[in-house]
Amino acid sequence: MQFEFTEEQLMIKQAARDFAQTELKPGVIERDEHQKFPAEQIKKLGELGFLGMMVAPQYGGSGMDAISYVLAIEEIAKVDASAAVILSVNNSLICNGLEKFGTDAQKEKYLVPLAKGEHIGAFCLSEPEAGSDATSQHTTAIDMGDHYLLNGTKNWITNGGTASTYIVMAQTDTAKKHDGINALIIEKGMEGFTIGAKENKMGVRGSDTHSIMFSDVKVPKENRIGDEGFGFKFAMKLLEGGRIGIAAQALGIASGAYELALQYSKERKAFGKTLADLQAIQFKLADMATEIEAARLMCLKAAWLKDHGQPYAQASSMAKLFASDVAMRVTVEAVQIHGGYGYVKEYHVERLMRDAKITQIYEGTSEIQRIVISREVLK
Repeated sequence: MQFEFTEEQLMIKQAARDFAQTELKPGVIERDEHQKFPAEQIKKLGELGFLGMMVAPQYGGSGMDAISYVLAIEEIAKVDASAAVILSVNNSLICNGLEKFGTDAQKEKYLVPLAKGEHIGAFCLSEPEAGSDATSQHTTAIDMGDHYLLNGTKNWITNGGTASTYIVMAQTDTAKKHDGINALIIEKGMEGFTIGAKENKMGVRGSDTHSIMFSDVKVPKENRIGDEGFGFKFAMKLLEGGRIGIAAQALGIASGAYELALQYSKERKAFGKTLADLQAIQFKLADMATEIEAARLMCLKAAWLKDHGQPYAQASSMAKLFASDVAMRVTVEAVQIHGGYGYVKEYHVERLMRDAKITQIYEGTSEIQRIVISREVLK
């Protein structure tokens, strides 16, 4: 068992931390308040190679491993969970999907600019009536010979308004149920493609979340990923890796809140002592630190399994389930340690508490993670 990071991994972690502190932190409260997408910061992250971290250099990526990815997402999420999920979706769901399952032509046309950070991608699976039940796709892609005719609505799409490339799951053969679902690459600007209003969310407000509508959108057959009917398997496989990214985001939210609470406890005085001198606060900090370390090890294990080509579905679901619960508990305690100041935006922890909740919901709710885990342990 090797618990040491390589020099390269530590450099990536430090680069992500430096960027978060110098580029993301100064405007993070304002972006949260006004639901402002961090366009300038994401562009810079793309130039630094963070939007295609695990993509091979031949396709414009950085060729990093999943361990490095977890370390980077944690550091970004400590400061700006919205930026972290933008990176996670582009890396885990879009770039990873195209590199693993796309054709050479699809990789050249779509993956290269996505990995370089020139474009941003969006993953379109959820619908108004198909959230956790992802098999109930009402969006249809009717086979018209040389193209599909796409109709339907997708909900809660991260990067929905800023993406250039969308991977959309749609039902082609209802008789085959989930085996009749296809994954199609859609470009912004295609006729019949409409972006709905931005969702006014509780947390991760810098991430633009939209509904996407399709009305008789003509999608060339060459934009289908994989064989006919491969779409559902494609989505489920990608979500296994995506959960590592969301687990790392949850870890970052928790560790960011903990670092703020630890610092505050050493500065704030009450009853003639600093808060850190009070055993009630010491025990809170001890529990927070222990749970964060456990979550971190679970995230790193899932990433290690992925890097070594071993099955990681159970590990990634466990990491996401546990880390998201830790994020909720730790952020609530961080607000409590700050007392009244914790309820004020300028101290950051109330935002981290709001951001934490979504990690228990998207890319598979905690309840869905328990289904995945129980299936694995009962095999």
